[in-house]
Amino acid sequence: MSAPAEFAQLFTGLVLALLGATLVAAALRRWWRTAGPENIIIETVFARINAWWAMVVLLSLAALFGRIGVVVLFAFISFAALREFLTLTAKRRADHWVLMFSFFLALPLQYLLVATGGIGLMTIFIPVYAFLFLPVLAAVRGDTAGFLTRIAETQWGLMLCIFAASHAPALLWLDIPGYDGKEILLIAWLVIVVQGADMAHFITPRLMGRTRIAPGVPHSRTWEGFIGALGSGAVLGTVLAWITPFAPWQAAIMALVVALLGYGGGMVMAAIKRDKGVVDWGHLIPGQGGFIDRLDSVVFSAPLFFHLVRYFWAAG
Repeated sequence: MSAPAEFAQLFTGLVLALLGATLVAAALRRWWRTAGPENIIIETVFARINAWWAMVVLLSLAALFGRIGVVVLFAFISFAALREFLTLTAKRRADHWVLMFSFFLALPLQYLLVATGGIGLMTIFIPVYAFLFLPVLAAVRGDTAGFLTRIAETQWGLMLCIFAASHAPALLWLDIPGYDGKEILLIAWLVIVVQGADMAHFITPRLMGRTRIAPGVPHSRTWEGFIGALGSGAVLGTVLAWITPFAPWQAAIMALVVALLGYGGGMVMAAIKRDKGVVDWGHLIPGQGGFIDRLDSVVFSAPLFFHLVRYFWAAG
């Protein structure tokens, strides 16, 4: 089956699934009028369904323009996510050059490397060269107040919002035998599996109880959510094995891995939000926060997914 045919089938299936989910969620919203746990679940699910509609539309439109369209989409997402992240960090006037470098040099250079297929340099540009250059640039300004904290927070923003996120479009440049031209489906598979696992993490504890993974941490994630996330991710990944170069059993293992990393990423980002005293990273998506709130699990799992596919399935 050709790549356009498989993508069309996947797109049609997603639209039908989201349409059905939207209708069911809308009906449940009408039935439950009193405030309660059910309302919280339904409202959150409804908001996430709206966010998924946006994801499907944006990724599909980007795919119409080929590889460059997908790269531009993720570059825009990285820009918005980095802005959300750095808005909550400690910054001083002396950090102006560092911020300029981050937004207008590091970000475009990283995605230029992706767009030109410079995979080797892409994987080391930010964690090696940018990380070494940033503190030098900051030190030149002579402001040492909170120096280590300011630099570390900016470096972490670059790592998460640019470096990790850029591994998703980098999948388009992997040379996988018998899979030429279908690489966009790997991005779709990754997003669907991780987002499905993230949704299961939210619903499962509210239906089966809440045994906290870290009892001493308020609002920490639960073992029920963890099991639900991994189980749902494995099921989704196996069902969608037909759009990947993986055998069904391989898809199940890969899904478990990315769901595990995605779950861990969600925990990390939730811990940072609690440390900063905020509920959401931003307010761009009504009811769902910002870009980071919706894509933290995806960007955490993208680098490992990329390297596993590159190592075990790509040629050369």
